Amino acid sequence: MGDNRMRVGLSLAVFSALCFGLSGPFAKSLIATGWTPAAAVGIRLGIGALIAVVLVTIIDRTWVRSAWRHRGVVLAYGLIAVAGAQLCYFNAVSYLPVGVALLLEYLGPILVIGWVWLTTRNRPAAATLLGGVLAVLGALIVLDVFGDISSIHPVGVLWALGAAVCLAFYFIAAGQEREGLGPWALTAGGLVVGGAAIFALGAVGVLQLRFATADVTIAGTQVSVVVAVGVLAIITAAISYGTGIAAVRKLQPTLASLIALTEVIFAVLAAWLLLGEALTPVRMIGGLVLLAGVALARVGESRVAERTAAVAARPEAALPSARPERTVDDKPDTKPQPALIV
Repeated sequence: MGDNRMRVGLSLAVFSALCFGLSGPFAKSLIATGWTPAAAVGIRLGIGALIAVVLVTIIDRTWVRSAWRHRGVVLAYGLIAVAGAQLCYFNAVSYLPVGVALLLEYLGPILVIGWVWLTTRNRPAAATLLGGVLAVLGALIVLDVFGDISSIHPVGVLWALGAAVCLAFYFIAAGQEREGLGPWALTAGGLVVGGAAIFALGAVGVLQLRFATADVTIAGTQVSVVVAVGVLAIITAAISYGTGIAAVRKLQPTLASLIALTEVIFAVLAAWLLLGEALTPVRMIGGLVLLAGVALARVGESRVAERTAAVAARPEAALPSARPERTVDDKPDTKPQPALIV
């Protein structure tokens, strides 16, 4: 049962990463024809929300009630993890190559570790700290701060770092199970909230929503804008978020976030095949260092969590006051009690 749960979780996580990885190239192809980043996010979330709502209603007609009961979570998830992350990321790819923007966004897991350290006052393990240092070093190499930094737009960097903050919230929110709020209900509710927020801000003039009907260029071929919008809304929104949340809940959050790193690989390959973008050798090395650092940090965090759980799960018999009551049939226990590890 456990092996099957692991296989399903791994399959969902990789498939989700593949779907997410396509969002940058297809969004950038729309932006190149005159779409604003906010318009690309809005249409992606809006259509994705409609599809998710229909699918979730077929699966569970009570999802609206459960989403309303957990409305605070759904609202925060929709505004930050969905709308905020995509708005920041799509703005970033309008200034930066897709690979660079996504690599910077994947500093999010490092931010999660920092947040946990700040809120719990527990210093991370040495492996976690080393991983954080490597991730930051990798980010600096990706930005080419040791070479010609003029090719990196600072506004794009800020947008990418904003996406990293939203990604950190995504991992925190998605990994927390709440009774009655399934992954697809959270997906549908989050997409509805996120899409509504984008269009509401556009209606009052806070965000600029500009759409275009011209064909987009994908892999050197002119493709209908309907195809690009369809991929962006169905595959990279409704399906990717639903399978991603389901994967996090079937796997340990640490393992799920490590597998999610494959999104960078899929995104870089997709940008190369669909847009003709390729990372320089130096940035590829920086990207590998960044991903290795994030992976090391998450593994270190996982080991600390496992040790903490092991200590917490020790029999309370270690404490004299917590020894279970003996029945008349119990024989006296002459074995020495293990010392309590603090």
